[in-house]
Amino acid sequence: MAPPAVRLSGVTRVFGVAPALIRADLSVERGDVLLVRGPNGAGKSTLLRVIATALSPTYGSGSVLGFDLVTGRDEIRRRVELLAHRTRLYEDLTARENLRFTSALYGLDAGRIDPVLRDVGLADAAGERVRGYSHGMRQRVAVARALLRSPELLLLDEPYAGLDEEGKDVVDRVILAARAEGRTVVLATHDPSRGTAATRTTFMDGGRLLPDLRAAGVR
Repeated sequence: MAPPAVRLSGVTRVFGVAPALIRADLSVERGDVLLVRGPNGAGKSTLLRVIATALSPTYGSGSVLGFDLVTGRDEIRRRVELLAHRTRLYEDLTARENLRFTSALYGLDAGRIDPVLRDVGLADAAGERVRGYSHGMRQRVAVARALLRSPELLLLDEPYAGLDEEGKDVVDRVILAARAEGRTVVLATHDPSRGTAATRTTFMDGGRLLPDLRAAGVR
């Protein structure tokens, strides 16, 4: 039997003397769409960055897709996409050139670039430099990159921030497509109108993960 997509055991992350994530225990099965609710500052971003290996645990252990969070970092990064507040785009490149770079880096089919740009509504602006894009347009390029990579695990950190309703619908379609394909998604958001595709819901506050609250009707 394949290991869980995510397994955390007592994971704590401390910045200076302040813990941002406290003894997190989490198991996410492959194919799950986990919705993490919580206010700003609850620790959601830290949780996702630890799973993505952008941050190492200060204490505790865990694995992602069967690879250790620390020793298997390279393998995890090949299989995981984190869509966060910082879109990690090259501003002097166009949207299409950013995706060409991603395609070359991961050995992907470059023929999918224009279709995914159309999917996120950027076909007409794909030849413009990202430097001139609004925040919402940059977020759409980042969504396009996630579509291009088709990661085994997709981590979405407040992906609706700065998007209009059309842009938010694009993100929802990405989540639904990932779920239909059996891929795993962890979505962190405080937007109460989004997250309906989730198969599980949990809550964070003060750096702590609380129990699954689906039965209590928390969405």
